[in-house]
Amino acid sequence: MANRHLARSVVLQTLFEWDTTHASEADAPAILARNVTEFGGDDVDQPFMDGLLKGVLAKRSDIDLVIEKAAPDWPLERIAPVDRNILRLGLYELLFADRTQVPAKVAINEAIELAKTFGGDSSGRFVNGVLGAVYKELGEPGKDEQGSKKVKREELPLEKMGGAIVYAKHDGQYYLALVHDVFGRWTLSKGHIEQDPTPEEGVARVIKEELGLTAAVGPQVGENEYVASHPEKGKVRKHVWFFLCSSEFEPLTLKKSGGLDDAKWFRLQDILELNFYDDMLPIVTAAVQKLLDQSSR
Repeated sequence: MANRHLARSVVLQTLFEWDTTHASEADAPAILARNVTEFGGDDVDQPFMDGLLKGVLAKRSDIDLVIEKAAPDWPLERIAPVDRNILRLGLYELLFADRTQVPAKVAINEAIELAKTFGGDSSGRFVNGVLGAVYKELGEPGKDEQGSKKVKREELPLEKMGGAIVYAKHDGQYYLALVHDVFGRWTLSKGHIEQDPTPEEGVARVIKEELGLTAAVGPQVGENEYVASHPEKGKVRKHVWFFLCSSEFEPLTLKKSGGLDDAKWFRLQDILELNFYDDMLPIVTAAVQKLLDQSSR
């Protein structure tokens, strides 16, 4: 059987050289061929390596956005080059590979092993944290097949966040401002509010920073809590309070970070046709109902 762990290590060394020497994508196959000759063995799967390298390079822009979302405290250029390319390789397999060939847990474990072998002392934990955060966003595919340890939420560090259902009235109709993330879901603006004097002030700041809107923060319309994996802190408990906020119908200016790739205004009647996260639907539905009640008075 071909040694795919060795194959991944050869592809990683190729990505590392391609990244650090600022080579073009056209140069990458030649770098791979040289690395196969130097580091590969007789049982290395050449088609697997070719497909893996080609796939990572083709999806690099999308993968880098996912890294930004999963590790918001670490700009891409600040991540060590070997860790950066381990993440690219691992995320490609986690997000885009055939799961019947590479189950999610295999993609994560292989990346962690590469980090332990080629990275620094904290690389394994960092890679585990980023891939774990993405795995959580994906709904933990394959979780039931491997079993999992129950997490006592009350024992985890708490992060307080504020979220916003931003609405505006335009041409006699209500519109909601939504953001789109690199996982293909429409969702609500949210951010940390621990340092703000009040939750309302925090939410107003988040809206301004993320969408470029000046909004009036209204009543709370919902809240949720979930456990996430942080690259350095490990598992953390995130509690989000959501507020209904009004704004003028102005062009949206999306903040270029955090794994978001689009922001749009939507009419109320178009909202529930969108691809939301399951835990966002009740909050959006409650906000829509409140606006409908408000318009009928």
